Amino acid sequence: MKDVEIVDPQDQARTGPPEAPTLLTRVNALLARLGMYLAVAGLLVIVAIVFWQVFGRYVLNSSPTWTESLALVLILYVTLIAAAVGVRDAGHIGMESLLVLVPDKVRGRIELLIHVLVIVFGATMIYNGIVLEASVMGYKIPNLALPESVRYVPLIVSGALIILFSIEHIIAQLKGEEVVPAWH
Repeated sequence: MKDVEIVDPQDQARTGPPEAPTLLTRVNALLARLGMYLAVAGLLVIVAIVFWQVFGRYVLNSSPTWTESLALVLILYVTLIAAAVGVRDAGHIGMESLLVLVPDKVRGRIELLIHVLVIVFGATMIYNGIVLEASVMGYKIPNLALPESVRYVPLIVSGALIILFSIEHIIAQLKGEEVVPAWH
């Protein structure tokens, strides 16, 4: 038997129809979906690269030299972009078990503080990514002929996405709304 939710028409009239998503929400949802698609595609490429490395080593007796380096670079892209998407879609580890113990008013303030701290963390990622990228710009990744700086691009991109997604969470919380995950 299905549970039936009874909606008071007066409550519905007070709240009105749901608001249309803002430009920031639409852009962030698109970025989150795109980021997750790229992360999944990157993960599939990593699996193919590792398969090729194992096949080359044990079947062909000639392991390709570039596979390990490329897999390591791709792991950075996959994990950092997926982590940023996790911030938007609330897929990260939280301290919700502690937050349920505090009053709603205090909980809201703590959640805002958490989002502000996450923004600071994202900004730190961007700053340090730029510093690290600049420091290794002249070097090449062995066996790939790519600049070492490509290793730090996902750090910068992830930091920027984390800031955007956290701003969206702050705006939604101040409006008394929830951020709808990109997969719904």
